[in-house]
Amino acid sequence: MAQNYIQEGDVMPYVVPDATTIVRGAGVLVGDLLGVALGNGSAGDTIQLALEGVFEMPKAAGAISQGAKIYWNATDKNLTTTASGNKLAGYAFVGAASGDATVQLRLQL
Repeated sequence: MAQNYIQEGDVMPYVVPDATTIVRGAGVLVGDLLGVALGNGSAGDTIQLALEGVFEMPKAAGAISQGAKIYWNATDKNLTTTASGNKLAGYAFVGAASGDATVQLRLQL
C-alpha cells in the first residue's frame, strides 16, 4: 500500500459550525460536496458524514425518475431536479412520484 494512503474516503470528519445543530440523517453541504450526517452534533462537535451510499432524503414537489440527476437545495434542505442555484447531490436510486415526500438518493462523489 502507498505510504501516503489515509483512508477509503467513504466517510469524512466534519466540524459543526458555530450556532449550528445537525441531526443524524441530515444533508450537509461542504463546499460542493453533499454528505449525510451519521450522527448528531452541535457547534464545535466533530461528526462523520457519509459520502457514499443510498439514503432516503426529503425532496421538493414534483416527480423524479429513476436515474435522474438530483440536486441539493441548501435553502430548503431538500432534493430537486432543478440544477440552477443548487449543487449536484447524486442520482435517484429509484423513482419518486410527485406527491412523495422523499426520494432515494445515491450520493455522487
